[in-house]
Amino acid sequence: FWSADDLTAVMRLFVRNLDQASRFEGTSARVALAPLRLIHWLRDNNRAGSRRNIAAHYDLGNEFFRLFLDRDMSYSSAMYHAGANTLEAAQERKLDTICKKLDLQPGESLVEIGSGWGSMAIHAARHYGVKVTTTTISREQHRLATEKVRAAGLQDQVTVLLADYRDLEGQYDKAVSVEMIEAVGEEFYPVYFQTIERLLKPDGQALIQAITCADQRYAQYRTGSDFIRRYIFPGGHLPSISRLMEVTRSETDLRLFHLEDFSQDYARTLADWRERFWEREALVREQGYSESFMRMWDFYLATCEAGFAEHYTGVVHLLFTRPQCRRESVHA
Repeated sequence: FWSADDLTAVMRLFVRNLDQASRFEGTSARVALAPLRLIHWLRDNNRAGSRRNIAAHYDLGNEFFRLFLDRDMSYSSAMYHAGANTLEAAQERKLDTICKKLDLQPGESLVEIGSGWGSMAIHAARHYGVKVTTTTISREQHRLATEKVRAAGLQDQVTVLLADYRDLEGQYDKAVSVEMIEAVGEEFYPVYFQTIERLLKPDGQALIQAITCADQRYAQYRTGSDFIRRYIFPGGHLPSISRLMEVTRSETDLRLFHLEDFSQDYARTLADWRERFWEREALVREQGYSESFMRMWDFYLATCEAGFAEHYTGVVHLLFTRPQCRRESVHA
């Protein structure tokens, strides 16, 4: 990895000119990328593959992620505004916005696909009085989320499962999945959305927070590979909004009710994470991570920040409803 005085600015320049550069990509460049495409293809997100892929990233250790995330350990885009200008406040605003968009009511049941470290489940149970079933396949996340639920005294309201989303059972009023679809893989989009449909009551609602690839680039992206998928998120795959609409239309009765893009908030979230990462550099090294690992993560955070800042990647809220839902509007 090379370095620069302002790595994010350099990466923004690269991102801004990627479309131009791709026009000059010759046969040799495509041949050089072929092994990466093969490696990505081999990291399938079937049940066994998903466990391996998730463990490769999220089981780096809870103490590692605790160093640069907010105190509730939300590892997804925050939502900033004038009254939520710190990472902690912006992450809490994100959680509250999701709950309001779902119109959570006391006594309702909520299923969450992708627990993270429990912040969404705990917030929904504590502030909105719902009963939450949440699942993860990361052993590290499951362990800490369970501890956090117990410490919050919410064992009667929150159930944390160590299970594949495809094995969930029951029916719920609402569903939520925050930046988990990136680990699903395009091949399994139908199963993912069919599972959400199956878990929801006939008048149910589901909110998905998703990192997205632009529709215009998706055909090229879906057959390729890149630094993030090779070194950071094995098995990862960003959807395009059009692709998600195609799958929900053809495979389920889910209907898109609301969409919001807040990509610039993710650029700021990543800048905050990167600043905290380097503020705690000594503590990261004390945990035994190498110089190459430090530089790889710096490159990862800066590259992602540049992508969102330049609108090369996006982050959206997609609120879906089932046919018997008679909701009139979204207030958040």
